[in-house]
Amino acid sequence: MKWLKSAFTLVVSGTSLLWSGLVHAVEIEYWQYTYASRVEAVDKLIQNFEAANPDITVKHTHFPYADYRKKVAIAVSAGDGPDVVQLYYGWLNDYRDGGLIQPLSSSAFPHANIEKDFFPMVGTMKVNGEYWGLPTAVRSLALFWNKDMFSEAGLSGPPETLDEFVDYAKKLTKTDANGNYLSVGFAVDTDGQDHHWWREVLIRLYGGAPYSDDGKTVTYTSEAGAQALKFLTDFETTHKVGSNGFMNRGQDAFAAGKAGMVLDGSFRISKFVKQEGLNFAISELPGHNGKRYNFSSYWVNGITSKAADEKKEAAEKFLQYLTSDEAMQLWLDTVGELPAKPAVALVDANKDHPLYGPFIRGLSYANATAFVSEKPQRQSLIDAYDMVVLQGVDPASALAKVAKSEQEVFNEFFE
Repeated sequence: MKWLKSAFTLVVSGTSLLWSGLVHAVEIEYWQYTYASRVEAVDKLIQNFEAANPDITVKHTHFPYADYRKKVAIAVSAGDGPDVVQLYYGWLNDYRDGGLIQPLSSSAFPHANIEKDFFPMVGTMKVNGEYWGLPTAVRSLALFWNKDMFSEAGLSGPPETLDEFVDYAKKLTKTDANGNYLSVGFAVDTDGQDHHWWREVLIRLYGGAPYSDDGKTVTYTSEAGAQALKFLTDFETTHKVGSNGFMNRGQDAFAAGKAGMVLDGSFRISKFVKQEGLNFAISELPGHNGKRYNFSSYWVNGITSKAADEKKEAAEKFLQYLTSDEAMQLWLDTVGELPAKPAVALVDANKDHPLYGPFIRGLSYANATAFVSEKPQRQSLIDAYDMVVLQGVDPASALAKVAKSEQEVFNEFFE
């Protein structure tokens, strides 16, 4: 009997060792671009996820933004790299057409639940009846303003209208004897968030729309589009209250206390909060003729085409956690981006928050651009702005020229 007992003990021990070996047996990889608060948030989320799922390990890799898309494309195409990847929603078609991501399983991510639980803008992730990614957080725009500069200029609060916005910018601007800017009233940045502001806010405030309802035709070659572009370029050409690229980027000028106002997303809060001596506040975007609009966007997490079998199952579990209520609140607290579910975003503590509140309230009147290809569409506004400011082209003519190129992008995609 002793030998039987010993054999049983060996079997039990062996089984225990085998089980121990299976713990953390599945490793998946998550990629995103390098941004300090995002890296911090994902590290926290991975720690929580692994504690609840001891059989899965998540390797977190991140790269500088400039290199990110290229590295993802090369790695996944070679069968390497991430199993779960973060991508800007405007890149969806590029990733999908390139075979870099796979549609989300409707069993793991029921469509009815997505459409019930998430903000409607997430619908841009649905193509040909399939969802290709889901966000942890969404974004909108708001106005950051320097409280000390406002006080010095005799301004007690933020501008409520476009007319007030221009007036305040004039009062906040300072130049030296030669006309060089010491500080600008408004930090223009067309490669930042201003191209979104022009497209989804200013054009709509002037009564137009940037694209047709089906998203296949450029419609900003309208009087409203020209008025919106003139409003934006006038800050530099007519009002002399800002210069595109002043101190490199709008965020840099504002962080240095050299800009009275800048438009940006909630993700910029963490940078400005850490800036010593910067006394700022945030308000909703100025309206016009009693109307308000905003721009919304988001980064999503998708499952790459290389994830299969047990790695795909693990990737689905991780993506389910990344899009949970718990993860969204942690992301808001760590990164400053807004929860992608109304049930999390629209609680009173978040709506009334002095920093996050204006962004969250702005979601109720925001539009997400259904990009065909984000990069060339962004370039359209940058090129039109430069034509007006640097070459003296009138806004309507500048828009007609860039619209032709952008329409070719649409035509190529839809054909």
